Amino acid sequence: MRGFRFTDFLPGDLPKGGFDELLKLFSELLNYTAGDAGEALSWLNELDKQYKLTGNDYGIGDFIQDLKDKGYLNEDPADGELKITAKTEQTIRKSALEEIFGKLKKAGRGNHNSNISGVGEEKNADRREFNFGDSLDQIDMTASIHNAQINHGIGNFTLTERDLEVEEKDYKTLTSTVLMIDISHSMILYGEDRITPAKKVAMALAELIKTRYPKDTLDIVVFGNDAWPISIKDLPYLQVGPYHTNTFAGLELAADLLRRRKTHNKQIFMITDGKPTCLKENGRYYKNSMGLDRKVINKTLNMAAQCKRLNIPITTFMIAKDPYLQQFVRQFTEINGGRAFYSSLNGLGEYIFEDYIKNRRRTVR
Repeated sequence: MRGFRFTDFLPGDLPKGGFDELLKLFSELLNYTAGDAGEALSWLNELDKQYKLTGNDYGIGDFIQDLKDKGYLNEDPADGELKITAKTEQTIRKSALEEIFGKLKKAGRGNHNSNISGVGEEKNADRREFNFGDSLDQIDMTASIHNAQINHGIGNFTLTERDLEVEEKDYKTLTSTVLMIDISHSMILYGEDRITPAKKVAMALAELIKTRYPKDTLDIVVFGNDAWPISIKDLPYLQVGPYHTNTFAGLELAADLLRRRKTHNKQIFMITDGKPTCLKENGRYYKNSMGLDRKVINKTLNMAAQCKRLNIPITTFMIAKDPYLQQFVRQFTEINGGRAFYSSLNGLGEYIFEDYIKNRRRTVR
């Protein structure tokens, strides 16, 4: 029978305290503890006391033992310290991907399609007559035979060039992306945790590329006083340091990484909440946190122009709302020819994912 069948809502019947539910909560807590399993379990225990997450049949001790048995935790035999495993790191990335990407509309078949039709790799809805030079695999034989029957009749079958119908195809692109994450001290100042959402977005984007765009590349660069690359497996442990913001060093490293990539499509995503305040010159740091320092800003803008000459657009995700900072971002974006989004922390993931998936530029030259 079709339709809906309504029953009474019984809160006691809801699943509660099982391994899967606790694993989701544990994975979320690991984002806030920078991968510290002991601290995350301590928080989980406090939440259990307050909200009664577990029951008599399954407690936090059972959950910890299951984490060990199923390969999510390792115990150091020397001091008994619990550490997460590669399996847990992947679980955190998958959880972030489901949380962020699940909010977006379904986006095609998981490839970056260009907006240029012709001899490509994936069929689209456009049809046209056959032209000299079209490859045979573009011909829709069923539609072509149907055209021949309409044009010449069924009794004496004739197929001419004008009957042939061609399916247009789109180019698929390969994209190399560098995601820059600001880890300066301001990312945790003013009572707002900005590093955890940024870290979560990075993990989700990494998992998306690994699973849906396996031929694309993603490099992750963090920048404070200096800039350095980190691997995907390091993301859960990422923390803010007592750093200033050396945006120039981050851009310089990102551009250098992209120069080594053989793809035509290259882009930089930069997540930041503040102004550039630092440079490194002759082994010494030049710092000025008081305002938009002319020396720091000019060198950063010059780097944006250099990226433009290298055909590397920069998309800036500014998670601060100060008018003078937004003015700097507008100038930075104009010089580079890239894009800028002034995003809240809640909307950061959606902005980045939509911009990544909608990047549909031609790669074949």
